Amino acid sequence: MSEPNGVMMQYFHWYLPSDGTFWNELAEKSKELAEVGVTSLWLPPAYKGVGGEYEVGYGVYDLYDLGEFEQHGSVRTKYGTKDEYLNAIKAAQAAGIRVYADIVFNHRMGADQQEEIEATPLSPDNRSEAIGEYKPVKAWTHFTFAGRGGKYSEMEWHWWHFDAIDYDEYEKHRQAVYLLKGKEFDDNVDLEKGNFDYLMGCDIDMNHPEVREELKRWGEWYLDTTGVDGFRFDAAKHVKAPFFQEWLEHMRQYAQRNLFAVGEYWSYEVEALHYFIEATQGTVALFDAPLHFNFHVASQSGDSYDMRQIFDNTLVQQQPALAVTMVENHDSQPLQALESPVEPWFKPLAYALILLRCEGYPCLFYPDYYGAHYRDNGNDGNEHEVWLDCHRWLIDKFLYARREYAYGDQYNYFDHSNLVGWTRLGNEAHPGGMAVVMSNGDGGSKWMEVGQPDRTYIDITEHVQEPVTTNAEGWGEFGCNGGSVSVWVPQS
Repeated sequence: MSEPNGVMMQYFHWYLPSDGTFWNELAEKSKELAEVGVTSLWLPPAYKGVGGEYEVGYGVYDLYDLGEFEQHGSVRTKYGTKDEYLNAIKAAQAAGIRVYADIVFNHRMGADQQEEIEATPLSPDNRSEAIGEYKPVKAWTHFTFAGRGGKYSEMEWHWWHFDAIDYDEYEKHRQAVYLLKGKEFDDNVDLEKGNFDYLMGCDIDMNHPEVREELKRWGEWYLDTTGVDGFRFDAAKHVKAPFFQEWLEHMRQYAQRNLFAVGEYWSYEVEALHYFIEATQGTVALFDAPLHFNFHVASQSGDSYDMRQIFDNTLVQQQPALAVTMVENHDSQPLQALESPVEPWFKPLAYALILLRCEGYPCLFYPDYYGAHYRDNGNDGNEHEVWLDCHRWLIDKFLYARREYAYGDQYNYFDHSNLVGWTRLGNEAHPGGMAVVMSNGDGGSKWMEVGQPDRTYIDITEHVQEPVTTNAEGWGEFGCNGGSVSVWVPQS
């Protein structure tokens, strides 16, 4: 799935400045990221959205406009121009970093013209329940892409390419999901709200042959244009699962190379993730949302959380080869739709848990590495100011330990509710071993085996100053402070 001890970074968050400098920033920082141990980058959606230069990327208007055409009020996207985007990809790849593009198939927004069509209004909370009569609606469903003028693709999108909308110009409010004439919701989607095919905007009908062919044509164009190394699929729970496999296998065949893919199936029920993996025959990895939720709960629970259960009911526990592990992302960050932040004190523990163990493909989050500061309105209607701490110093230490020592057999010491640890014994190419111990309580120490007799170890986090020397059998007493993590590696 990924290179040995590979590390992905989600290289963006929701509240980046809309000044168009982001692609250039990435080009400048690529070499530095490669040097600390980042091996792949998941970049934000790079195409024109309904918000023009202010659009984060998920309100997709035109997949073919990478910051090239005057559409929705700007030529550039929030992140820069097409040329800057392509240059940033080349810079990252030249530094040895793989680039994963964010792919949004589910919906389109910001149509150019209205169309009249009949539809049935359904309850937004239960898509199997009609809340009105089948009737004419006026919908923003005709996408002409006039600013692009047919370049790259001449296809215009009409109502028949979609199956549902949430806005009727006659009614002028969003109080229903309108199922369009002759359409039905897909199977193989999440069952939340009865059927979670519809998410927002104009919901794309994946059963329409013109849609399927256009998305494959676009994928070929995107690969030819950008040369990316893989994909992150947005809103995977809202799109019929087999389509991802169909599209990905088409892309791999077209490119004649392996293309990595990870899906965002945001469910805390691990069985739902297993269902998606089965429906896509294991071709698409998934972000481990249940693990993120465990981190969130643990961070809010202090020493009352049983650390022996931190991996319970997670994808990395049950299907580690297809688990992309993460601490936080742009949807879970404060003031966003799936807000479930991991408290700052626990983030070092969480990052140690994803970066220093053998299971899973870990993904860093941009603000956890660089810090962030922003304002936005919360669910309470009030404006809030948010500061996200920079954990770069410690994350760099973990990345160093992962690159140099996180190899070989892993011995687990998850035998105490507040104090847990593990060791890695190393291998021929990376000898020396490593011990990690963490506490969500008062701290303490654990008697653990690293397989290196009579060897001195130091805590590279610098939380504990006193070295540890192993005995003749390669065991040592490795400690950490309260609410903290220590990473013990051989003294050079």
